[in-house]
Amino acid sequence: MFAFPSVIIGISILSMPASIAEATSFSDGWIPILIAGIMATLLALLAVHVTSYFPGKPFLEYAPTLVTKPIAFLVALVLIISHIILAGFITRSVAYIAQQYLFERTPMEVLALIFLLVVIYAVAGSRIGLFRLNMLFLPIILFIFIFVGIFNLNSMEIANFFPLFKTNMKGYAIGIKEAFIAYMGFGLGIFYVFMIKKPFKMTKKVIMGMSISILFYLFIFLSSIAVFNNTVTSNMSLPTLGLALRVDIPGAVFERIDAFVYTIWIMAVFNTVTITYDIAVLILKSMFPKRKKSTIVFIIGPIIFFIGMFPKSMDFMNHLLYGINIFYSIFISSLIILFYIIIKWKGIPRYES
Repeated sequence: MFAFPSVIIGISILSMPASIAEATSFSDGWIPILIAGIMATLLALLAVHVTSYFPGKPFLEYAPTLVTKPIAFLVALVLIISHIILAGFITRSVAYIAQQYLFERTPMEVLALIFLLVVIYAVAGSRIGLFRLNMLFLPIILFIFIFVGIFNLNSMEIANFFPLFKTNMKGYAIGIKEAFIAYMGFGLGIFYVFMIKKPFKMTKKVIMGMSISILFYLFIFLSSIAVFNNTVTSNMSLPTLGLALRVDIPGAVFERIDAFVYTIWIMAVFNTVTITYDIAVLILKSMFPKRKKSTIVFIIGPIIFFIGMFPKSMDFMNHLLYGINIFYSIFISSLIILFYIIIKWKGIPRYES
């Protein structure tokens, strides 16, 4: 329940309202966010349903029974590479935004390395510790961003929501695509359900976890539209941070609430990167069971760093990140649906006890 929103609510928090607003008119963006959220929830439920047929078995133990060992190995390789690239690019994004808004004189490579070292420390430890961090950080993250929205109430204008339903079908389709990418962590169940004692009873928790993500994205988007309107939001690079800049707390308790919000955002991204990193480690550990987890973690670390630093410009890196996000979303969705079809076709019995 905590893991799904913790992984989903990450790098997209700051920029998601802009991409949705650009594709839609006025406040119509709530429709793609809701539709994409429902699609992601159904896929998350399907992922959990698939893995519940193989209790206690990690990905590389049950996948060969469905698609043969060579294909399962190839799929695992694609997943490892995808997660390593995602971790590298997200780390670079964190370092870039940190440099732009907080540490102007600190080299981006130093900021990326510091962030990555903390991530490595977390991933090298207990796996259950990562999920406990999700449980610790998520309420704080939700509270702070809701706090930002509430303290912008005086700046909100209801007129910015109207007129309704002015977006054409093409706009809705693009909006759904953009929103679906923001829910990319829905495939979490494919990798971690083996740790759950009774995976067939997870339906309610998955729905609750995904609902938190959907409601949160709706809140952030509608707050941005209400404060800035659709046109301004679509032309802002980081609308959510713009909301933080407009917060005016009586008594000047916080002079730079945006810096505080950014710090909390790092916690959200930290959750996303640690789980993304750990999935790559988890699959590699299944491939090489004799290797220590810590060894695999420390081998992957420098690779993630150099991949993140490889693109020379942020524009180029953002294009690469967008491309890998689309590829991964399609790949993991197709994989979940394929596994489900094969299970039904083969008539594999479901273990429940």
